[in-house]
Amino acid sequence: QVQLVESGGGLVQPGGSLRLSCAASGSIFSIYTMGWYRQAPGKQRELVAAITSRGSTNYADSVKGRFTISRTNAKNTVYLQMNSLTPEDTAVYYCHLEQGYDYWGQGTQVTVSS
Repeated sequence: QVQLVESGGGLVQPGGSLRLSCAASGSIFSIYTMGWYRQAPGKQRELVAAITSRGSTNYADSVKGRFTISRTNAKNTVYLQMNSLTPEDTAVYYCHLEQGYDYWGQGTQVTVSS
């Protein structure tokens, strides 16, 4: 089993920044992909960013140039630095780990509002 614990969500004004963290523990293999998804009210869950164990990254077009995903393999932790936030970024953000099976965190709320 794998457990994912997220932190760093909250309320921020438009143009502001937040940093999300997700720590993975349990039966983690050496090769896996971690990432962040988000789900806004009334919308489907969508990929925000992902990073492989080798450091390859993938971003949604809507966040390119504003968000940066990174990870520390030694700590099995993934981060999402979010800059220039807009109200459209408001959503519940979920940490995800894939290693032949999908694992999800409990979600953390990000609200961008003045």
